[in-house]
Amino acid sequence: MRHVLRPAVLIAALAAAVPALAAESRPAPVATSKVPQSGVDAAEINNAKEYVTCMQLARAKPEDGWEEALAWESLGGGEPARHCGAVALIGMGHYEDAAKRLEDLAADSKRDNLIRARMLEQAGQAWLMAGNTDRADAVQRTALKLVPGLPDLLLDHAVTLAQVHHYREAKAELDDLLQRQPNRVEGLTLRASARRYLNDLPGARADIDHALKLDPGFPDALVERGIIRRLQGDNAGARSDWLKVVKTVPKGPALDEAQRNLELLDVKTK
Repeated sequence: MRHVLRPAVLIAALAAAVPALAAESRPAPVATSKVPQSGVDAAEINNAKEYVTCMQLARAKPEDGWEEALAWESLGGGEPARHCGAVALIGMGHYEDAAKRLEDLAADSKRDNLIRARMLEQAGQAWLMAGNTDRADAVQRTALKLVPGLPDLLLDHAVTLAQVHHYREAKAELDDLLQRQPNRVEGLTLRASARRYLNDLPGARADIDHALKLDPGFPDALVERGIIRRLQGDNAGARSDWLKVVKTVPKGPALDEAQRNLELLDVKTK
């Protein structure tokens, strides 16, 4: 099963998560746009603004974000600074280190269960990007105990379960998600794939048609519908879906998969 949530999507989600962390840190001046200079008094830092600045750097320039987070932490930035540093590490490709830091942050945090669950959600995403599905599964299950039914966590956990071919359990998580958010395109696309692996092509087709009605250009859904169409004997429809991805998506895993499926289709029809 394809990993529907691409790494770029996950990293973008990390930067927006847990915004409440900065609000409870210490007093403060104007948000820095560079690493705070030595000699700056900790009481002069506006942590809420610094958190935004640091996370923007972690997203756009991870190396600069990492340096910003280290300097800010040395000035009393606390959990928000540690969180920013972990997100920067993900952007730098240090997924395992980031995951461990996020787990430690969640364990040390005195904040509420939702914020701790969000930290573990991020740790799970980082573990998944590191290729460690066992650790991803473990932290996601812990997070879901803290906040049962959290939609983003249900989706992440379904992705992890799909990676290890636990399609029935992945579908159960997605059923829960889609009861809460019936129009979640990523959830519909992933459940279509799970249903396909469970030999439920009518259910898979219903989910993917719903997803593409909501977002006609969603690349993963087009790839998935192409696969379902091919299995239903509609080679022309499958080719049409995959060609649309090739023509509209400049790069990425969906494009790679569409091209691969077109090549396989051409081989089989020769």
